[in-house]
Amino acid sequence: MSTLAQEFSKGIFKENPTFRLLLGMCPTLAITTTAFFGFGMGVSVLAVLLCSNIVISAVRNLIPDKVRMPAYILIIAAFVSATDMLLNAYVPDLHKALGIFIPLIVVNCIIMGRAEAFARKNNVVRSILDALGMGVGVTISLTLVGIIRELFGAGSIFGFNIMGSAYEPMMLLASPPGAFITLGILLGLCNFAFKRLGIE
Repeated sequence: MSTLAQEFSKGIFKENPTFRLLLGMCPTLAITTTAFFGFGMGVSVLAVLLCSNIVISAVRNLIPDKVRMPAYILIIAAFVSATDMLLNAYVPDLHKALGIFIPLIVVNCIIMGRAEAFARKNNVVRSILDALGMGVGVTISLTLVGIIRELFGAGSIFGFNIMGSAYEPMMLLASPPGAFITLGILLGLCNFAFKRLGIE
């Protein structure tokens, strides 16, 4: 049981895709202007990762090695297309904000990496836990970056005014350079915390 718990928790802490493995940096920097956009992107990645991991793990013995990667891309692309259509139908504002970064989930290093490194080598249960852990890790990371940028860049969190009408927004954090600054600070804090906790 502890091993199964570790499969889930590693994606949140020890192998967090954003703060530890530095994967998927383009959407992390581009769409985290608000907490809602970061959360929406994180959930989209989680959904695609979970569905693709399940299918790839289930059919891993049926896919010849020569066509392994094209087959993975086809499976992932099917779930990305479904996610894209669902977002467009039910959350059009989020769909418009995420734009090209939804289709680009197909070639996201996190998705392809988990398919190749984990789902093709493990059973469905472990693949589900791995996908959930990694997906939750990405969602937490993107939402956290979005919260910080929105809080200091607009004075709100998830659209709710926190700082009051007298607050002067730090427009730098709402701009592209603000994404690099926020991510750099969070990476430094995470590395410091993990070092103090003895997590390598």
